Amino acid sequence: MQGEEVVLGGTEKILLVEDDELVREHLANQLTGLGYRVLQAASGPEAIGVLWETEGVDLLLTDIVMPGGMNGRELAEKACHFRPGLKVLFTSGYTENAIVHHGRLDPGVELLSKPYTRKELAAKVRKILDGDS
Repeated sequence: MQGEEVVLGGTEKILLVEDDELVREHLANQLTGLGYRVLQAASGPEAIGVLWETEGVDLLLTDIVMPGGMNGRELAEKACHFRPGLKVLFTSGYTENAIVHHGRLDPGVELLSKPYTRKELAAKVRKILDGDS
C-alpha cells in the first residue's frame, strides 16, 4: 500500500530496563505491539535478577543512565559475563555518556538515541536480533 511504511517486529524475548516507569511502559507497549515478548526491570540490579531467573532472553534493551548504583553499560557487562552472546541495545537521551567518546561509539556498541520513532525502534531492534550490526 502506497504511503504506508512497513514496520517489522518479531517474537523474540526482550528484557527492557528503564528507570522511568512511564517511559518503560510506553516502550514495552510498543515492543509488545510489534510481537515481542517483553520482560521489564526498573534498575540494573533488578535486571540481573530477571536474567538469572529467566531463560531465553534474546535482547537486553537498556537505558544507559540509571540510578541505583549500576548504569546500563555496567549492567550489559555483567549480563554478558554470565549470558555470553546476549545482544544489547542501549538507549539514551544524553550524547555525553559511558559509551560515546568524541562523537564515536565504543566498538560493538549499538545505541538508539532518544527521542526515537516506533519505526526507528523496530528497525534497530530487528537489525540487532538479525545480527546485521
